[in-house]
Amino acid sequence: MDSNGRIHNFGAGPAGLPLEVIREVSESLPNLEGSGFGLLEISHRSKTFQKVIDDAMDSVRRVLSVPEEYKILFLQGGASLQFYMTALNILKEGEKADYLITGGWSKKALKEAGRIGDAKGVWSDELDGFKKIPKEGDFKIRDDAIYVHYTSNNTLYGTQYQNPPNSGGKALIVDASSDITGVELDISKHEIIYAGAQKNLGPSGITVVILSPWAISRIGSDIPTMLDYNVHIEKGSMFNTPNTFGIFVLGRVFKWLEKNGGMKGAINRNKEKSDLLYQELDRTDFWQPHADKDSRSKMNVTWRLNDRSLEEIFLKEALECGLGGLKGHRSVGGIRASLYNYIKKESVLALVNFMKEFEEKYAS
Repeated sequence: MDSNGRIHNFGAGPAGLPLEVIREVSESLPNLEGSGFGLLEISHRSKTFQKVIDDAMDSVRRVLSVPEEYKILFLQGGASLQFYMTALNILKEGEKADYLITGGWSKKALKEAGRIGDAKGVWSDELDGFKKIPKEGDFKIRDDAIYVHYTSNNTLYGTQYQNPPNSGGKALIVDASSDITGVELDISKHEIIYAGAQKNLGPSGITVVILSPWAISRIGSDIPTMLDYNVHIEKGSMFNTPNTFGIFVLGRVFKWLEKNGGMKGAINRNKEKSDLLYQELDRTDFWQPHADKDSRSKMNVTWRLNDRSLEEIFLKEALECGLGGLKGHRSVGGIRASLYNYIKKESVLALVNFMKEFEEKYAS
């Protein structure tokens, strides 16, 4: 555990938050910015909360270098709703969209888009167990596809795009839920970027959606009100009562990022952390990293033990040593360490030291 008695939280989400942000939230619960209203009680129609949401959007725009002509939305429903909502707003009847399938989340995105149009998976690594990201020339985009969708980071299997895929000039849509603000992301190369907040951006219940002018121009005219991007743009993300608590915390997380070197600082820290862990995994065949080396994620490191019978013992003893959230996703198994922006180098060092001791104890 750290000096505050908090566990080293390697969970995939809802993930940890900076202690500084948690303290700010705590102080705002009884009285938000001198308004007399508590954070959980403030009206979303008040001037106090309007400033909260405006400041949060301004911080998102600065940290991510969002072009002025792009719109930022704070929505609900998570990335899972965006799987459907993106296609619903962008695709017209009979139109095509191509999907790159690198794991469970991109499979779900494809399924939802198939309810709207001709959505096709043009590349998949499922038969090989989702160990890699496609390389240039591995897939062919259909000539009449409207857009290409990809998932930037695979939380389940620990793979990640090192660069955006070549869409052949087609519009790019990305689910950036699990690595946004933690790795390079050129907003201007994408038409829609969406991300659930509960990994790198804040608590669960908020989804950041960023729309280009092209995406806005594609929005249809007969879309259910709550699923219509234009409605949320016109109402400033407050068509209905938004997650006021989540927006406040998200704004504070972005302020924390700005004070700690912005995206550049986060990217450098995340590389250092993941390098430390991968070096240990590659040091010995006691561990079996899942992802191919050129496809490895800096956010979610996944591996198995060579002796599978030791995995539950590993998880139990790790938790006893203050290392939590290491159990792999239920559909995959094994071990997973999520190294989101909040995770400090000291936590990774604690994990690596535990791994060395565990190997010495159990290696035959």
